[in-house]
Amino acid sequence: MRQLPPLNSLKTFEASARNRSFSGAAKELFVTASAVSHQVKMLENFLGVELFSRSKRKVTLTPQGEQ
Repeated sequence: MRQLPPLNSLKTFEASARNRSFSGAAKELFVTASAVSHQVKMLENFLGVELFSRSKRKVTLTPQGEQ
């Protein structure tokens, strides 16, 4: 049986994708932007793909992240 990804990481990914920002997701989820980044990185490691392209002030979904 396949293991499911962590629920907190999925919730954090969804908020980050919708806000197009880790800091926006952090405000919504009442955590720090660093915590959001760590959760997204954990999900990326779990899935083995990069979900976001990161730049100084914003994040954009990769094609894998869009899927």
